[in-house]
Amino acid sequence: MSSFWVWGVALCLYGLFLAWYVNWRGPLSAAEVTDLIGRMKAASIGHGGPDELPTLERFLSEDDGREFFMLNVIRMADGPVADPATGEMKPARQVMEGYTRMFLPALFRKGGHPALAARQVGGLVDTWGIEGCPKWSMMGYVRYRSRRDLAQLVCDPRFGGAHAFKHAAMPQTFNFPTRPMIMTLAGPRLWVGLVLALAAALAQVALLLQAG
Repeated sequence: MSSFWVWGVALCLYGLFLAWYVNWRGPLSAAEVTDLIGRMKAASIGHGGPDELPTLERFLSEDDGREFFMLNVIRMADGPVADPATGEMKPARQVMEGYTRMFLPALFRKGGHPALAARQVGGLVDTWGIEGCPKWSMMGYVRYRSRRDLAQLVCDPRFGGAHAFKHAAMPQTFNFPTRPMIMTLAGPRLWVGLVLALAAALAQVALLLQAG
């Protein structure tokens, strides 16, 4: 019976994972929304045009406290672009790394992560109602723990210089938040639990064999 303690350890580890991965603070309050939008205005955030801040404010005001996924459709620059830090001409994907090196660790700390990334392998099919559509390069699907986390990342002054790398590498992009209706890929809640359960089972077997 003494070997069953490994399952207690596994449960504790899974609890720590959920404490990080799940938003336990609930939806944004009206005061939080006002504060965050005020910080965005003070930092002159809103590169997408005059409608970007009102759109963000409405999205934050309608917060339900749940996770969401941001769809990003990207056209990378075709040729070399100037590195914002050095002025050196580099491939666009290499310049983009100047942004992702700062953004991804901060996203991960707040329970977010890329859920899917895919590059274009063919032209547009089954498409209509769109004229002059750019030649998109790739798409990304990014998981955010909450709308609060997105707003805090947007307001983070450490990213002020990082956005220059993104704008240099991506001449065109569009993004909007989504909630999956069908998701066949296993998320971290499932596979982290399975990995911990497998590790606990193997550890228990090893302890029983050692005791025998």
